[in-house]
Amino acid sequence: MTTDGTERDARPGTDAPAGPAPGTGRPADPSGDGAGGDGRKHAVVVGGGLAGITSALRLADAGVRVTLLEGRPRLGGLAFSFRRGELTVDNGQHVYLRCCTAYRWFLDRVDGARLAPLQDRLDVPVLDVAHPRGPRLGRIRRDDLPVPLHLARSLATYPHLSLAERASVGRAALALKKLDPADPALDGIDFATWLGRHGQSPRTVEALWDLVGIPTLNAPAPQASMGLAAMVFKTGLLSEPGAADIGWAHVPLGELHDTRAAKELDALGVRTLLRTKAERISRTDDGRWVVEVSGERLTADAVVLAVPQQETHGLLPEGALDDPDRLLDIGTAPILNLHVVYDRKVLRRPFFTTLGSPVQWVFDRTDSSGLTGGGQYLAVSQSAAQDEIDEPVAALRARYLPELERLLPAARGAGIRDFFVTRERTATFDPAPGVGRLRPGARTRAPGLYLAGAWTATGWPATMEGAVRSGFSAAGAALSAFGRRHDHPLQEAA
Repeated sequence: MTTDGTERDARPGTDAPAGPAPGTGRPADPSGDGAGGDGRKHAVVVGGGLAGITSALRLADAGVRVTLLEGRPRLGGLAFSFRRGELTVDNGQHVYLRCCTAYRWFLDRVDGARLAPLQDRLDVPVLDVAHPRGPRLGRIRRDDLPVPLHLARSLATYPHLSLAERASVGRAALALKKLDPADPALDGIDFATWLGRHGQSPRTVEALWDLVGIPTLNAPAPQASMGLAAMVFKTGLLSEPGAADIGWAHVPLGELHDTRAAKELDALGVRTLLRTKAERISRTDDGRWVVEVSGERLTADAVVLAVPQQETHGLLPEGALDDPDRLLDIGTAPILNLHVVYDRKVLRRPFFTTLGSPVQWVFDRTDSSGLTGGGQYLAVSQSAAQDEIDEPVAALRARYLPELERLLPAARGAGIRDFFVTRERTATFDPAPGVGRLRPGARTRAPGLYLAGAWTATGWPATMEGAVRSGFSAAGAALSAFGRRHDHPLQEAA
């Protein structure tokens, strides 16, 4: 956040300078190997986002001694909170779906599921302010009927599409249900091309497919891999009736991803070092690993790199991947969040999305932020924000405040207590066609070195779900190499 309080640039790594500082208050291990003299295997996890936290939890659960390194002064990666005056603010609005079973495992693991509840059933208000006869509200809702009938009534009454367009959606959905998202051929084409081949009009893409696809993929249909799109829609809308029910944190994200996660790590004996970046990783003559940080050398039996792809590329030892430069070909995509604090209540719903407006999704964050005094705090989440990510705050304010007044009549004449912006310039990996062949798996060619992160080959787009799944994969690969018996957490849950 700048000193005048108008903006927070939420780019990774800008929160605090690097330098070792214990996150849990434990003294450093004087041996430098983290083994503590008890002969247990030692793993170093580099990166304290959801992927790294998950890896550390799984390894520690299996009896491995773990050291977790994080360059920022807190855990949580790109899903975090910060203080702004009286408010506790999330850097961006994050949601998950009922089908996100790995992230739900994470919430259970940190005792946070009740703090991020799911809807009883999918219900998304969709406000079209460009309709010729004035603003029109529609809803995407589900029933308890079997797939695909669970969405039939909602689609039949969806006012933002014509009767013919609604019928075409049903036909496309049935064709999509037959696809295998892992088919490499799907990764090579874009979602819009596939939709066009299956009779979807530009209006249908705007009013339905992109309404879901842009926030989940962080790209519009012409710029998104069909493989990833198929995964999102087949899993979220066509796997089981409740798969797409939406959940979100009713407390600051930092409570879940930092405070509660740190408590669980601490209870397992994980040594957490904040403000500590890995500077170099190398092999020892006896086949172990050395991770160098400022003022310390950590010796480990396994290393999990759970940092962004560019940072991973810089740390990889020679020969770890066949073509490490492929990591640099995995692009990034931004997300912009606008935060508006009104002096009165202007929105009665917890959230809504729009058509005919540059505003994408709007969430009420009043209670979770701790706002008092009768006002209301709204967060506007703008995915695929390449055209606006670097615009000045004043320009964004001039564009979006009138739009919110157009969408919310109660906002007209309301006082603005605060307006600020958070920017994640590298919020997700770019889900462009062809990205699937660039994403590496958890195992590398170097024994004992593993990769984690939403950008790795999880099959999912860059979501909290994908990050947790990557942590499962990296930890599972390490435990297998150690000869430790372990079950996949989602199989355990089943």
